[in-house]
Amino acid sequence: MKKYLNKKQRKWLLRIVIALLLTVVCFVIDKMMEPAWYIALPMFIVPYLVCGYDVIKGAAVNIVHGQVFDEKFLMAIATIGAFATGEYPEAVAVMLFYQIGELFQSIAVGRSRKSIAGLMDIRPDYANLLEGEEEKTVSPEEVAIGSVIIVKPGEKIPLDGVIIDGNTSINTAALTGESVPVDCGVSDNVISGTVNLTGVIRVRTTSNYGESTVAKILELVENSYDKKARVENFITRFARWYTPCVVIAALMLFVIPPLFIDVTSWAVWSTWLNRAMVFLVVSCPCALVVSVPLSFFGGLGGASKLGVLIKGANYLEALSTIDTVVFDKTGTITEGRFAVDDIHPDEISKAELLDIAACCESYSSHPVAESVVRAHEGHIDRTRVGEVEEIAGKGIRAVVDGETYYCGNGALMDMVGAGWHDCHLTGTIIHISRGTDYLGHIVINDQIKPDSADAMRALKDVGVKETVMLTGDKEKVASAVASKVGITSYYAELLPQDKVAKVEELLAKGARLAFVGDGINDAPVLTRADVGIAMGAMGSDAAIESADVVLMDDKLDKIAKAVKLSRRTMRIVRENIVFALGVKAVILALGALGIAGMWLAVFGDVGVLIIAILNAMRALNARS
Repeated sequence: MKKYLNKKQRKWLLRIVIALLLTVVCFVIDKMMEPAWYIALPMFIVPYLVCGYDVIKGAAVNIVHGQVFDEKFLMAIATIGAFATGEYPEAVAVMLFYQIGELFQSIAVGRSRKSIAGLMDIRPDYANLLEGEEEKTVSPEEVAIGSVIIVKPGEKIPLDGVIIDGNTSINTAALTGESVPVDCGVSDNVISGTVNLTGVIRVRTTSNYGESTVAKILELVENSYDKKARVENFITRFARWYTPCVVIAALMLFVIPPLFIDVTSWAVWSTWLNRAMVFLVVSCPCALVVSVPLSFFGGLGGASKLGVLIKGANYLEALSTIDTVVFDKTGTITEGRFAVDDIHPDEISKAELLDIAACCESYSSHPVAESVVRAHEGHIDRTRVGEVEEIAGKGIRAVVDGETYYCGNGALMDMVGAGWHDCHLTGTIIHISRGTDYLGHIVINDQIKPDSADAMRALKDVGVKETVMLTGDKEKVASAVASKVGITSYYAELLPQDKVAKVEELLAKGARLAFVGDGINDAPVLTRADVGIAMGAMGSDAAIESADVVLMDDKLDKIAKAVKLSRRTMRIVRENIVFALGVKAVILALGALGIAGMWLAVFGDVGVLIIAILNAMRALNARS
């Protein structure tokens, strides 16, 4: 039991158990001995106060502060009314079951909070700061940018930085939900909040604590519950007006019928007072007031377990209505990293053509040049490379092994008079010639992420009608990527402002639209969409600031999972609203007609509350 209850909840449960035992004893004595009212009344008041003194006290304090119409007031007036009509066991039972419902609610909320406790555990407690040769344990807030910290096996990495010494495996599960450790070494970036598993590493920090990934994520999570969905705001406003209306209706139910039946008969007044008390008990709005926010709370917690941070219940609600998902291409559908796709030599072997190209490009920092050097997979002897000249907008002229080579686009080949030909494949084409002698070409492409096609199918499976790709790339490249991954439609050769215009155009057609981008240069579009989703956002300030939903890794399939979870959460919310209002409406009518008694009223209040809470807790069970 200690595993599920905190100290306060255990004391609460003990009070309920004691009150229950005392109530059973009082009930047995009352049935067997039938004591006079002046003995039975104080006898039942004892268990009543044991379990309900805080409710009575809370109602009195709220009345003093002008907050009259709340659930504590309803419970207090209903139970006191039950005592007034001689329904002593029912009065105690109402308070007892109300407290059981409140305890159940507390446990449920506690479980929801624990779903995010693992995420909150990413907060680092200390940093091992290296000053000269001395290691000092300090608070992460005290570490300046550019400092060197030591992270030992089993410790959380306290700040974002770059490894300058050592190799290790890092557990990123708390941030990304990814269980497979990542191997890291010198020059690799590491993110605060992840856990060092195997080796001792030295890290040069690249941010202070307030600007670190872990601090921003914690702030995002802590603030997400303040942003209510429209249905939550409706329930809050509903409860504010509903409760005083119910009290007035109960008062009218007590006063008006006796005036038309027999104003002098205490039995008539007692009957209608009892019906008014039943009306008050069953009308308590706690099932709605508790279960709806708890459903959203569970949905947000369930999403965090998947490595999806949703900034508020309003965005969870918006995500459930999405029918169109628009993607940026580079860094979202593709890796954002160029690689050699194919090599087409004319007069020499593939290995020889790649070797010449790699030597020519070995001094360039251009992403395309770096992809050629990576593909070489061997040591490039730069002593072979002589004079290197970059020809703006065309390519490179380099002397390799004493001969002059040209490496670049078709315009460069035309300039030197090489008899080149275009390639049937899409992508960036690098042509290579020895003087005017054409040697062949290399095809380079931004690599499509392995899970992109599966993610598009998953979105279709959850009911997304259209997937759209926006890119600044050429038409031919965009068409090839779209067909490979199964994108419904695409728009190519767009400037950043063109992307915003396309999103505006889709919204004008009535689309409920989510935009998915890398969060670095897509901030205007992320902000304009109904829901902005940032991909691979660890360490990206723009993503965390601009997006409504942050995926803590770059796995596209989590978009469909987030949509599915949001729809499931909204379905649970609707179920609770319909169930709670439906059951209460029936019992209210039966109570007013004198068919339903206090015990059915207790079920209409506490029973409905417990069932609604159990249903709301389903939102917490995220399915990965």
